Amino acid sequence: MTLPASGQITLNQVNVELGNSGTDQIGMNDAAVRGLFGIASGEIEMSDGYGKSSVTFYGSRGVFAGGEGRGDIDYITIASTGNATDFGYLTVNRGHCDGLSNGSRGVFGGGDGVSNVMDYITIASTGNATDFGNLTVARQEPGTASDGSRGVWAGGRAGGTFYDVMDYITIASTGNATDFGNLSGTRGSVAGTSNGSRGVFAGSSYANIVNVIDYITIGSTGNATDFGNLTQATFDLSAASNVTRGVFAGGSTADSSSGATNVISYITIASTGNAIDFGDLTVARQALGGTSDGSRGVFGGGYHSGGTAVNVIDYITISSTGNATDFGNLTTSRIGVGATSGT
Repeated sequence: MTLPASGQITLNQVNVELGNSGTDQIGMNDAAVRGLFGIASGEIEMSDGYGKSSVTFYGSRGVFAGGEGRGDIDYITIASTGNATDFGYLTVNRGHCDGLSNGSRGVFGGGDGVSNVMDYITIASTGNATDFGNLTVARQEPGTASDGSRGVWAGGRAGGTFYDVMDYITIASTGNATDFGNLSGTRGSVAGTSNGSRGVFAGSSYANIVNVIDYITIGSTGNATDFGNLTQATFDLSAASNVTRGVFAGGSTADSSSGATNVISYITIASTGNAIDFGDLTVARQALGGTSDGSRGVFGGGYHSGGTAVNVIDYITISSTGNATDFGNLTTSRIGVGATSGT
């Protein structure tokens, strides 16, 4: 579960979120409570816990995988800055796959080709990916969301065919994906993220550029529900989140490389409504990868107006607003990068 996003939070709810009995003795100064609320020292209020979750669906290491015609996997330490380091290779060279994690295992699914491949890595170590299983439909450019146990791939395209399909897996095991339900419409080039409970999917494909945002409850199955709208109709964008806020970055507003945008917008995941302007990327680009450590969001790779691939990595502080800052570079310039994080 996730603590309420507004109103009253009880100590019973905090206990349950921490995995305790609801009636256990607990204090606001306990290390576990401070860790959950994200307040290391000083005064702490119940409202500091709004939307917080003990579920781990991200971590301190960011991983960027694939790219058009490439299988490279790079990693960074998200809390610092600097250039990425080689991690290993995907089982199949491909771009436009997307990744998710349970905080320790990362899984990348779909991609150019058109691929139904899912492969996985152990994020804390380095090395080549291992086969996980197959998506229900071969496609590229799906969006992803995780609750720390279950991972969902949504939308995507195979050439000029666009899908509304959503698949899910249990991240800790291996095997083929299972049907979850459907998006509100057929869409490729979707960006997905979550707060550890609710998954949100935004954007669309070049053939039908829309501003739609849908949401699901990851722990159940069923069709997506309308959430609201992006600040502009966009495809090929990326996303990052913490347990409260989802951030969407970059993408394209036109069916050509001249449409690449630097726009960053955000939503409050536990509620519904339209996205709000956050700031700008350092470089306008699409087909980039995004992930976070629950505090800082990072966005890597992609291509800008003119179709030139870049190795740029930017970062933001998710809980604030403002323009992105240069983080460093990927090991190579790549288009269609998948990303996730873990520890």
